[in-house]
Amino acid sequence: MRLRFSAVCDDARATPDGRLDLHGVFHDLSAPGFPARQDRLVLVLVLEWERDDHGRYLFKADLEDDRGKVSLTVEGETEVHRAAADQPPARSQLIMPMEGVVFPEAGQYTFRVRVKGQTFDGPGIHLLEVPEGAASS
Repeated sequence: MRLRFSAVCDDARATPDGRLDLHGVFHDLSAPGFPARQDRLVLVLVLEWERDDHGRYLFKADLEDDRGKVSLTVEGETEVHRAAADQPPARSQLIMPMEGVVFPEAGQYTFRVRVKGQTFDGPGIHLLEVPEGAASS
């Protein structure tokens, strides 16, 4: 299996035809001080499965700083249906909105995604400290 796509954004939704619509993808956030709180963000992951994978699979995404300290964990499960031989591999599109995410300090944060005993580096966010009144999110 592999992590086919990942992003952090303001909003996301799956369309009826199987596409993903993402709005406001970002890689950096600014704050006037720490700990900093982001009112809302959405983690988007697309997992592509092996041909023999089917059934329910648990996944976990830890938001870690550059020293490996976890500040947030998102857990869930996804149902995988076996794809026909003439079709692309099965994929899970995971859209996970989060409210009130706290970043303890400035620096790099990365979502580490764990599923089926494997760990993947997901999207990252760099938190910057800026003077009061200059912050944007």
